[in-house]
Amino acid sequence: MAKTIQVRDETYRALVKLKERMRAESFDEVVAKLAFKELGIPEDLFGADRGKIKPFSSEDRMEDRPW
Repeated sequence: MAKTIQVRDETYRALVKLKERMRAESFDEVVAKLAFKELGIPEDLFGADRGKIKPFSSEDRMEDRPW
């Protein structure tokens, strides 16, 4: 679920420049990389499927599958 945050104009301009420099696809990617770096959490800790895994749905339940 997306969230909205408020930043000053100067911060927004800095994020735009960082997004270009990092060749990031979104501001979320920029903020996440900065946060993980600051917290000392390696990005590879999340595995090769990071960003590819979808949340489970009711159709994923084994008892609901036809055999």
